[in-house]
Amino acid sequence: MTDDTNETGKKNIKAWLEAELEETLDETLEAELSEPMLSEELRQIYKEAHPDSLDRRVYLTNLLHLQAELIKMQSWVEATGAKLLIIFEGRDSAGKGGVIKRITQRLNPRTARVVALQKPSEREQTQWYFQRYVPHLPSGGEIVMFDRSWYNRAGVERVMGFADDGQVERFFQDVPEFERMLVRNGIIVLKYWLSITDEEQQLRFMIRIHDPMKQWKLSPMDLQPRVRWEQYTKAKEDMFTRTSIPEAPWYIVEGNDKKRERLNCIEHILSKIPYQEEPYEKIELPDRVFNPDYDRKTLPANLYVPKIY
Repeated sequence: MTDDTNETGKKNIKAWLEAELEETLDETLEAELSEPMLSEELRQIYKEAHPDSLDRRVYLTNLLHLQAELIKMQSWVEATGAKLLIIFEGRDSAGKGGVIKRITQRLNPRTARVVALQKPSEREQTQWYFQRYVPHLPSGGEIVMFDRSWYNRAGVERVMGFADDGQVERFFQDVPEFERMLVRNGIIVLKYWLSITDEEQQLRFMIRIHDPMKQWKLSPMDLQPRVRWEQYTKAKEDMFTRTSIPEAPWYIVEGNDKKRERLNCIEHILSKIPYQEEPYEKIELPDRVFNPDYDRKTLPANLYVPKIY
């Protein structure tokens, strides 16, 4: 490859990044404008609590670069038949959904999917504990992200009393071997705990309570972690001690700054996957076929969505 070709490639990448950055800035502005109900007082409190927040343009530029790498990683997963499982855990409002959204934003949804299971049904409660998770594990060429996982038993089920001491102990005995079995069968397992401080969670809960766009994220059950913060902390520490194994260790992502949390987590995921850029088959747009006898019909006006905007 010549120097001129390399230079042209760099210019094309730069132009793409600038175009994508402009579009992403527009999307970010739109998101901000969609939250006009949030009081100025709360906005000011949040800004004062995050004086060193990452500059938006720096954040978006790095995010676009990382998302381009995620596309390469997905192509490698598809080409090699690799199986990637990423588990996201953390306290309520720790930013799991935000991280997952930025990971999946530009990926092919056919082979990168998110699993967020509801509470187990009566039938599922009688099954082997891991049984309802198994159907969602990745097949060859797939990336699966769990927005909460079987670690519910080590956290919310334990703290809230939904699982008794015997069930919790059995879970701790079983989960290391279960995950070793996944790894032995070719699944790459990455486990992330998104960590925020007590004060940060309180602030985010306040915002959710007062913001009509986010009130759906809160239920009476979601508020219990505020009451039981120390119990959740102890449960988390036990979980790390007993389930962080060499084959599938835990990784903690500091999350008080959402932008840094997202970038650091994606960067780490990429560092853990031995992906290589896969060659793309060159695609050429075929010529349009014109039929001189074809007469396009005029469709009824009532089939069209009204042009209000």
